[in-house]
Amino acid sequence: MANFLNGIFSLWFIPMQAFFIILAFSTILNLLSKLNSNAEKNSPPSPPKLPIIGNLHQLGTLIHRSLHSFAQTYGPVMLLHFGKVPVLVVSTAEAAREVMKTHDLVFSNRPHSKLNDILLYDSKDVATAPYGNYWRQMRSICVLHLLSAKKVQSFGAVREEEISILMEEIKKCCSSLMPVNLTDLFCNLTNNIVCKAALGRRYSGEGGTKLREPLNEMMELLGAEVIGDYIPWLDWLGTVNGMYGRAKRVAKQLDEFLDDVIDEDVSKRGHDGDGDGDDEQTDLLRVMLRIQKTNSMGFQIDKTTIKALILDMFAAGTDTSFSILTWIMTELLRHPTVMQKLQGEIRNVVSGRTRVTEEDLSSMHYLKAVIKETFRLHPPGPLLIPRESMEDVKVMGYDIAKGTQVIVNAWTIGRDGCYWEQPLEFKPERFLNNSIDVKGHDFELIPFGAGRRGCPGIVFAMNVIELVLAKLIHHFDWEVPGGVVGDQTLDMTQKAGLTIHRKFPLVATASIPTCINK
Repeated sequence: MANFLNGIFSLWFIPMQAFFIILAFSTILNLLSKLNSNAEKNSPPSPPKLPIIGNLHQLGTLIHRSLHSFAQTYGPVMLLHFGKVPVLVVSTAEAAREVMKTHDLVFSNRPHSKLNDILLYDSKDVATAPYGNYWRQMRSICVLHLLSAKKVQSFGAVREEEISILMEEIKKCCSSLMPVNLTDLFCNLTNNIVCKAALGRRYSGEGGTKLREPLNEMMELLGAEVIGDYIPWLDWLGTVNGMYGRAKRVAKQLDEFLDDVIDEDVSKRGHDGDGDGDDEQTDLLRVMLRIQKTNSMGFQIDKTTIKALILDMFAAGTDTSFSILTWIMTELLRHPTVMQKLQGEIRNVVSGRTRVTEEDLSSMHYLKAVIKETFRLHPPGPLLIPRESMEDVKVMGYDIAKGTQVIVNAWTIGRDGCYWEQPLEFKPERFLNNSIDVKGHDFELIPFGAGRRGCPGIVFAMNVIELVLAKLIHHFDWEVPGGVVGDQTLDMTQKAGLTIHRKFPLVATASIPTCINK
């Protein structure tokens, strides 16, 4: 019996030995193959990383500054690892051009994010939707119906009305000799302009709070790093630390608000007839409801899609404009000579009239230079929204694998001494004889991104920014207030988030010059 069992064992053991030998041999071959493959590939330089978390522990609160510091050591094109996700960080105009122009299609996808799914209806908005037919259809709606030059022009009366309210608020402060909290005023202004353009009315009081507070919280959440996006088996941390719960609460508040707005509009249309008219004379919600009803684009959009697009308008149209206006006035208060020169140009163009018109803006070249210079030093989104490669590709001679995330550091590019003389100095004059613009054609200055995934709302934002700045500088003289408030006004400390704001509110003293007819 023992001999029989020994024979059976021998018959079993010999094939098992062969199996393990083959397995070990194939494993060695695979490792050698990977080593050879990696040796043949030209990967970008990378800083040392830790197991599991990669380079995540090296990111500070202000990530654009951390990545800027990395670039000084490892070069303008470097590969980091956020958990298991490879992340290409681009910090020069040449590399940005390859990503957003030469290989624009390859890098047109967006990486998946759980917070985007929670806050933006499973990423059904234009900014974060994955590349494909749905995204192309939504972008075509924005470009053709919501943010065309003609459509933006039609909101001229909205801009004028809301800026007039802003001016009256500042005049009240002048009369009472009170300093002006420009941070609050710019936040309210941009929110009200977008409200009227998108929803047909401004929401003040309780209605405004129901929208503004969750919107601010949404922007803060969208700027947060989610560990589960990079290390999936640690996704539970987003529940434990309350981030997912907070996001769901904010999403519910915004969804209920938008449901009420849409239902109210549909109800009015039912009572007042169709309400259909010229697209150029109606708010964005009406345009989208009309597209939904008539199927005029050749594809169906539902209520969720409409709400996602409206949130995009608020996220891009409110926060970005509010941020850059605050930084512009900060730099002007820090550089009174520039303020005086800008004031001289504006008052010379207006030439004795009591108000600035949108037609005047085309003659204000120094004003445009001041805005560009502020975008260079203070891009509202210092890191452009991440992209993701859809196939293997080369960038600046380096091999980039499919599925690699790409972060373009617009903040670093704007401070690159290779393109800009005295890059840390605020010098608007550099743009007076310079054709570089912010529209996405010049990669030395890309606050709105570029290529297929560039922001389609550039015209909308620039119209607001230029007109507000021209009117503020034309109608008032501005000074830094005294004491602690004045110190905080000149403080350039940044606050972290998807959009970078000042840490301290911007407070200034305004007065009405004798040359302006009140």
